[in-house]
Amino acid sequence: MGRSRRTIPEELLLLALDPATGTTAQPQSLDLGLAGAQLVELALAGRIAPDGDRIAVVLPRPTGDPTLDSALELLRRRGSPVRAVHWIGGPRLGLRQTYLTHLERCGMVHAVAGQMCGVLPTTRYQATDTAISREIKNRLDNAIRTGVPPDPRTAALAALAHAVGLGKHLYPGNEGRSSRSRLRDLIRHDPMGGLVAHAVMDVQNGVAAQPRRAPVAVAGTASGPGAGRQPAPRVAAEPAGVPVPPRHGAMARVGAR
Repeated sequence: MGRSRRTIPEELLLLALDPATGTTAQPQSLDLGLAGAQLVELALAGRIAPDGDRIAVVLPRPTGDPTLDSALELLRRRGSPVRAVHWIGGPRLGLRQTYLTHLERCGMVHAVAGQMCGVLPTTRYQATDTAISREIKNRLDNAIRTGVPPDPRTAALAALAHAVGLGKHLYPGNEGRSSRSRLRDLIRHDPMGGLVAHAVMDVQNGVAAQPRRAPVAVAGTASGPGAGRQPAPRVAAEPAGVPVPPRHGAMARVGAR
């Protein structure tokens, strides 16, 4: 993978950076979003592919991006497809800081040292060229305004921005309500982005942490009401007010603050 194009994790982080304060919006969910964005980028590079609600490595060849290649190697070591919700919900300590440091090395942000409460040292990050962030957001704006199906990269970025809760950061207030709604609707335009975005929301809603159901008792081996009955399937929770777009087939961590 060449470096002529920004990756989706980089673009998601640039969208989340507040140009006035140098902090990142939605820092906790953003960590999940960055892990999901890596999956989308690897899928676009042809290294992984969805297998139902799981992720399978189809080409273990390195991409040339060290951070993506680290994720690809971890997926390869699993030996079998892994559920997207379990991958995204796994420990990702330092992922946001890794990308902030990378963006600083590339000259897209610069670190600003400071103090919290006049004592604790802090580091904030300011964009060195706000035109880059504007260009990224303009792509979302165009997709929202025109209604024309966006390209897969923009669709996946929109899906992840919605999933981590950046809608209110990008389109604040009552005047941004319709734009936030359209941002949410863009989730349906990219199957992989939709799969990953729903996994991010499932992790936030605690779906990944729910214990597995006990095996169904075979008829005659248990007594009492409900013995031997098949438990009702669990429906994955979604954030309040977010409709579940149709899914295709079975598809459907510490930085500066």
